[in-house]
Amino acid sequence: SPEELETHLRVARYGDFSLTDAIRPSYDLKVIPCQGFRHEFYRDEESNATVPVLMASATKERVLETFMDLLDPLGNVVDVVLETSHSDQSFQNQDLYREHIDIPVLKSILWDFEDLLTNDGCTGIAVMNPRVPSEVQFDEHKLLIVYGNQLEAYEETLTYNGIPCDEEMKFITEAEHVHSSCERYVKEFGDLVRELGIDAYNAFA
Repeated sequence: SPEELETHLRVARYGDFSLTDAIRPSYDLKVIPCQGFRHEFYRDEESNATVPVLMASATKERVLETFMDLLDPLGNVVDVVLETSHSDQSFQNQDLYREHIDIPVLKSILWDFEDLLTNDGCTGIAVMNPRVPSEVQFDEHKLLIVYGNQLEAYEETLTYNGIPCDEEMKFITEAEHVHSSCERYVKEFGDLVRELGIDAYNAFA
């Protein structure tokens, strides 16, 4: 019933794991949210190369701090891509790119937007260093995803943050799920674009 569904969507805690406000699992709970990481591979269709991947899920209280820690192995200067799927603005499903930003500056800006990054189900961010090369994503589902051939430092970071390796775990994206957002986050996303110095920010003014 609608009442049962509404009650389900209000549930944010499953055992020791807390979801952010960005996403909820489906009513049938085919995947129960939990903390952990597993190894995957990504195949680039253009180059046909296979890239090792870490996928991780962290409880709400730790997820943004863990993401910040995962940025450290990338080096001191990185590139940033913002992604949004907000339906009522002109950059829906487009990536917004900023090159060459110092990690301390980036982290300071991102902490100012902690609520948006953690709780908006229509905002994602990727940080990369082509010279490493590695990429760290904090996606719209609030999963942490790392691409790169050398993943040991990232595995250590996840373990340090209390996130165990579990190769059998399932992620919330592997079943039906619901994203959540609001008008306030549309404005805050525009503010983040502007703070990062991305050229497209005028569209959000």
